[in-house]
Amino acid sequence: MRLNKLFASMLILGASFSGTSWADSFQPFEVTDIQVEGLQRVALGAALLSLPIKVGDTVDQLKLQQAIKSLYASTNFETVSVSREDGILLVKVKERPTISAIKFEGNKDIKEEQLKESLDGSGVKEGEALDRTMLSGIEKGLQDFYYGVGKYGAKVEAQVVNLPRNRVELNFKFTEGLAAEIRQINIVGNEKYSDADLIGMLELKDYVAWWDLFGERRYQKQKLQADLETIKTHYHNNGYIRFEVTSTQVAMTPDRKGLYITINVDEGEQYKVKEVNLTGDLMGREELMRSILPIKTGEQYNGADVTFAEEMYSKYLGRFGYAYPEVKTFPEINDETKEVTLNVNIKPGKRVYVRSINFTGNEVTKDEVLRRELRQMEGAWLNSANVEQSKTRLNRLGFFETVDTETIQVPGTDDLVDVAFKVKEQPSGSFNAGVGYGTESGLSLQLGVQQSNFLGTGNQAGISLNTTKYSKNVNLSYTDPYFTKDGISLGGSVYWSEFDANRANLERYKNNSYGVAVSSGFPINEYNRINGGIGFRHNSISDVSGYEQALRFYNIYRDGESSELSFNNFDLNLGWYRSTLNRGTFPTDGSSQRLSGKITTPGSDLQYFKTDFETNFYLPLTRSHNFVVLTRAKLGYGNGYGQYNDNDQILPFWENYYSGGTSSLRGFKSNSVGPRSFYLFRGSEPCAPDPSGDGCSLPGDPNSILVNKGRSIGGNASATASMELIVPTPFLDEAYTNSLRTSFFVDAGNVWDTEFDLESYSTLPAEEFAKLQDYSDPSRIRASWGMSVQWLSPMGPMVFSLAWPIKEYEDDETEIFSFNIGKTF
Repeated sequence: MRLNKLFASMLILGASFSGTSWADSFQPFEVTDIQVEGLQRVALGAALLSLPIKVGDTVDQLKLQQAIKSLYASTNFETVSVSREDGILLVKVKERPTISAIKFEGNKDIKEEQLKESLDGSGVKEGEALDRTMLSGIEKGLQDFYYGVGKYGAKVEAQVVNLPRNRVELNFKFTEGLAAEIRQINIVGNEKYSDADLIGMLELKDYVAWWDLFGERRYQKQKLQADLETIKTHYHNNGYIRFEVTSTQVAMTPDRKGLYITINVDEGEQYKVKEVNLTGDLMGREELMRSILPIKTGEQYNGADVTFAEEMYSKYLGRFGYAYPEVKTFPEINDETKEVTLNVNIKPGKRVYVRSINFTGNEVTKDEVLRRELRQMEGAWLNSANVEQSKTRLNRLGFFETVDTETIQVPGTDDLVDVAFKVKEQPSGSFNAGVGYGTESGLSLQLGVQQSNFLGTGNQAGISLNTTKYSKNVNLSYTDPYFTKDGISLGGSVYWSEFDANRANLERYKNNSYGVAVSSGFPINEYNRINGGIGFRHNSISDVSGYEQALRFYNIYRDGESSELSFNNFDLNLGWYRSTLNRGTFPTDGSSQRLSGKITTPGSDLQYFKTDFETNFYLPLTRSHNFVVLTRAKLGYGNGYGQYNDNDQILPFWENYYSGGTSSLRGFKSNSVGPRSFYLFRGSEPCAPDPSGDGCSLPGDPNSILVNKGRSIGGNASATASMELIVPTPFLDEAYTNSLRTSFFVDAGNVWDTEFDLESYSTLPAEEFAKLQDYSDPSRIRASWGMSVQWLSPMGPMVFSLAWPIKEYEDDETEIFSFNIGKTF
């Protein structure tokens, strides 16, 4: 097109001179002035800069040709003509029109954002000049895309609407039509594996069952290429190193609505590995490299093992600063013996050092918060393991949805690189307004500010106000995880709460408390950390129902006629935490263990201890971590120590363990699992066991004592376990996989009262005594199964659960559906 314009311009130039031929009539002349006509948008200076002729130059035929070519190359003009008046060079131009607007009509398979991005890459965008010669190429490219997804009837037309002031509106009209369906897939030449086996591996399908809601028979060229690679990989992984796809035919039905795909293959024979040779620069580590080689002689050839070995050696060399090693395997195939000799050639290349480490995407989080988690240092050689560990530590912070790394070679050098960390921040707290609802537990409300990345410093700060139908609490806390540069943390909290057990599905009592705590911790190594602290707590206990288990504690400490008890306790706590998790939120690999203990100090009003252990294991089933098995367990035990007024101290009943609900045994009502209270009555009056053996402190016939069971009260020991299968969430874009999780689970566990003395009630009537015999039975295990959806929303974590009990007992309270907003996972 441009050559045609150039030729036309030459003709115009020739016509401006007298004579029969431009070549004959043209004579070189000295330019005394240059005049440009037709400029509107383009500045005169810009046009003259594109013209390789200046006043005073002597112009010949060649220079004029170069001038016209240069003006067209500037991409500002549609037509250019040149003429001469004495020594004046006259240049007449017609500017390319400016694109005022770009509109799309009829596009469904391609989003407007994708279209605009593609046009931008071609230089077609609003505000720019329109090159009409590009439109036909753009039309063809878009049409090829539709052909690639099986829409062979699709049409794309670019229309140019002229507007005043040399502007145009560019309209793309799409006629997409229907996608051609795959009628049949045929594989020819296969003997070792059946058609059904091979077609079952393909993403393209020629048959979809009626119940398969996600299956489709739509043809896509890219999927076909991927399917061919899948077949090839399958054969290579099973010893068929000579396998190849010889040809592929895609035939269309006359109505252009159906396709027949034929794949011709040559399987070849199975081969075994004769030997593996390591060649190249082994850096004196041949013995070690050979010991970690995953390929064994005599075994069947496996292409995946070869690829894995190459990647493994590349990563190994990356630990020592060799960022760009070349590891290639050259097979020597013996067709007679059906054996393969693998020659693995290793070229470490040059050791590379890190010039600088840069961060992008951290709009809130300060650079220093990210930099202190790094294990790769600037100035040191590039260590791929340290870079990966740095990425893992950043993920564990819980501040980021994604963390990506890139190694960029410094221009002009072969031994320096920059390491770029690109993060995508996610909500780490901020304002929290939460709502919870359960089919049995009712409505709960939460309000507060809880920030685990306070002002981007990485410090944890919070003012939380939470209210439910059974509790109110206020908590002010602050923790600096890097109080020292060595990672020693320091934090503290002040809190106040009111708790009404009667409204929490528990036996009646009220607990008003306030306290203060200080904690600190330090890392032992990369994965282990020790935490400790000291705290003070005041408890006021009132309105206690007269059930037997509470009276066992209550009668020890009751002083006078007052029904309210008050306790001041100082406690020490110590904990160990280990984590190899790959992420802080929604991990998919690794494990974590936490062991913690709390004990009140001698001299406190109460003397007791509690110890807890929790473990989680994440086992990815696929390389992409789409499917993950999660196993977890929690154990807890508490008791009293020492004596008070000649009585053995016991664990306060408000410190009991509870189970049931979203955070433990799903499918059971919150706090409802475990021992229940019981009352002793003679007639309408409650009574307690008499040490004399009469069975009741009230006078009367011992056989008239009745046992009435009450509500859940928890216990001093608990054990729960879960197994979950984490699966991809249907219809969810991959961009949200790090903020939403779907899983299917099985939960099991219980709570026990190990200090309950069944024999002290043996004088009760046999029928009444039988009601208590299952009270501390360790075999009473509850279990449930169901589905859970968790979403990290801007308001805080959201948890939806559907669960059904597998094993329950007559007095259990179940809850099928529940959801919480602002509840910790």
